[in-house]
Amino acid sequence: MPGSVLVIGSGGREHAIVRQLARSPLQPSIFAAPGNPGTALLARNVALDPADAPAVVRFCQNEGIDLVIVGPEEPLIAGLADHLRHGGINVFGPGAMGARLEGDKEFAKEVLHAAGVPTPRYQAFSSSETALDHLDTMDLPVVVKACGAAQGKGVAVCATRGEAEAFIRECLDDQRFGTSGLRILLEECVFGPELSVLIITDGQDYCLLAPSRDHKRIGEGDTGPNTGGMGAFAPVLLPEALCEQIDARVVLPVLAELRRRDIPYRGVLYAGLMLTAHGPTVLEFNCRFGDPETQVVLPLLRGDLYDVCAATAAGELGGFLQQFPAGDSDPQHWAGAGLSEWRRRCVVVVGAADGYPGRYVNGKPIELAADRDDAWIIQAGTRDAGDGLVTGGGRVLGAVGMAKDLERARGLAYELLAGTHFEGLSYRRDIAAKGD
Repeated sequence: MPGSVLVIGSGGREHAIVRQLARSPLQPSIFAAPGNPGTALLARNVALDPADAPAVVRFCQNEGIDLVIVGPEEPLIAGLADHLRHGGINVFGPGAMGARLEGDKEFAKEVLHAAGVPTPRYQAFSSSETALDHLDTMDLPVVVKACGAAQGKGVAVCATRGEAEAFIRECLDDQRFGTSGLRILLEECVFGPELSVLIITDGQDYCLLAPSRDHKRIGEGDTGPNTGGMGAFAPVLLPEALCEQIDARVVLPVLAELRRRDIPYRGVLYAGLMLTAHGPTVLEFNCRFGDPETQVVLPLLRGDLYDVCAATAAGELGGFLQQFPAGDSDPQHWAGAGLSEWRRRCVVVVGAADGYPGRYVNGKPIELAADRDDAWIIQAGTRDAGDGLVTGGGRVLGAVGMAKDLERARGLAYELLAGTHFEGLSYRRDIAAKGD
């Protein structure tokens, strides 16, 4: 009998999740809360506030929802998964204790140090005066981070002392990020290509989805301020030795430390890595699917996303993964390699509103290019105005292309974006241009 699944959230990540669930041979009934016009094409949107945990629990109980997948970090940090589990509902997403890895960067650093996982050196501050005093002892460039979750915008890589002081004061004095920025980290800057690794775990067993690379800066050539992500591609093809290092030096010790602290974790743990000359180093953790990484990682799944999430939520991931042994052409030191397709490449290019990540104007009519089998639009900041789609966010949509080689995949994404129009549409022209 087909199950029913509720996806929490309203962005591009949630449209990508709903799209993948809709491809399940089980044909589950799909709900999205609150969803967006993209999810409405494949699911039933529900006017639920993810911050209202009792209302979400009541809806799930009344509708007989078998599985909830929580997309954004805010409901997870607030403990929505705990409320759902207490109500007898299976959830793909950690409780508040696990979500603290994203909600409190200082706590995440403590976990990393206890686990012996490489991470940049840091100091935490809640006073701009003491932070500025410490800044004078640091080498430049320096990284300034809001300790709380700030939708990918609470990090600044500062080349000069003036830039660092300005961002420190924005966080601590001007409270640009609200309570999320009332405590900050000053962190040494490390160098190398970045890598996003999505670890699916039920607390005991785990697998890694295809590694991806996000482009966080607003400008081409990785210039300008950080954003929630302007594009991504997957898989990033890695040497076997590096695959083994990521598993042995990052994934295994972190999951062991969570168990040691008796922190249950059922869902996805996103590790943002820097591949330094000394090996993989953890820059940050997120407690949910990354956005836009989800848009290029999920289409590469060989398995059924509904089954993956249901098995994880039920604590049965190990048994499920036995169905997907690694093939001869798959990475042999990548846990769960058999779950992903490695012979195809996927690229997403984000179309943003003019002015993002600063001030931008909503309500601009959108003309979307038609989806194809190998290229499609993921809606993020869109809104149904009654007589058509209009912009309703900073990152408005993502154009996704998938092909056997990276250059063709990025070409498909850009072709689709060229046929998509709204006033002020802006996007980077260099997503995935450098390849692996």
